[in-house]
Amino acid sequence: MPELDVSTTVNGRPVEMRLPTRLTLADFVRDRLGLTGTKVSCGMQVCGACTVLVDGDPVSACSYLACDVDGREVLTVEGLADGGELTPVQRAFVDCSALQCGFCTPGFVMAATALLRDEPHPTEEQIAHHLDGNLCRCTGYLPIVEAVLKASRAGGIDE
Repeated sequence: MPELDVSTTVNGRPVEMRLPTRLTLADFVRDRLGLTGTKVSCGMQVCGACTVLVDGDPVSACSYLACDVDGREVLTVEGLADGGELTPVQRAFVDCSALQCGFCTPGFVMAATALLRDEPHPTEEQIAHHLDGNLCRCTGYLPIVEAVLKASRAGGIDE
């Protein structure tokens, strides 16, 4: 399989590696970097469990090629908390019980973080629209929307 040299930044840390051209971003962060917060569920860009941010934009890491992050910045759920201090989005998910099994939670947190960067005070409709690419089988979504609203009221995201 062909390989490419990739130079990227993951969670603020420079990473240079030779990678197979067909390696997904999810497999790169999970298997090569040990960042297992990114989950792979559907493997075909449907459920959102694998959502990470590339240059601040949410992407489905299960279908995004790792070689395409060359020269770009990747943020995974592990890169959000600073020194163990949860972000307002992460705190709100805990406070609002916006998780049950937790499998989908990292994807929702990353998507919500991107939303609050672009729209610090979204409406419920904007939240529902922005998170419509993320699926949860446990919560019924109401606590997730409540958590994003709470994070918005608490100041959104930490810059």
